[in-house]
Amino acid sequence: MIAAGLHNISLTKYLIQQATQSHEERMNALREFMPEAKNEDWELLVAGQRVQVIRADEEEGGVLEFGTEIIAAHDSSLVALLGASPGASTSVSIAFDILSKCFESNMKSRAWKKKLSHMIPTYGKSLEKNAALVAKTRKHSAKYLKLK
Repeated sequence: MIAAGLHNISLTKYLIQQATQSHEERMNALREFMPEAKNEDWELLVAGQRVQVIRADEEEGGVLEFGTEIIAAHDSSLVALLGASPGASTSVSIAFDILSKCFESNMKSRAWKKKLSHMIPTYGKSLEKNAALVAKTRKHSAKYLKLK
């Protein structure tokens, strides 16, 4: 851990600074994006802890790895997610990667594709090339999330 920290001094310094910020310092950072933010309207809630993978390295001692990594047993009987916890932007993609590693033949079956399409109507479809599907998906999501 010490070797990884020494090889990533700028990141180590940044993480320490982030962890030790006062409420006022956090509010000043928030005001860069939301100038009208008031101190009394905000409170700090701990949502989790940032995790990084430190991989052993013969030359460096320890090397800091970023992101997430999916490790699977050769027979796919066990899969683990290592590294930083995935956020909303990556968790679905990671879940599909895990399903693909553990249930490769099932993921190709008609029954699984049908069930996945029922659960996720956009499964296997390109939102990038289909504006009507994007609009339909947003309308559906807004209804269930009670968004305007």
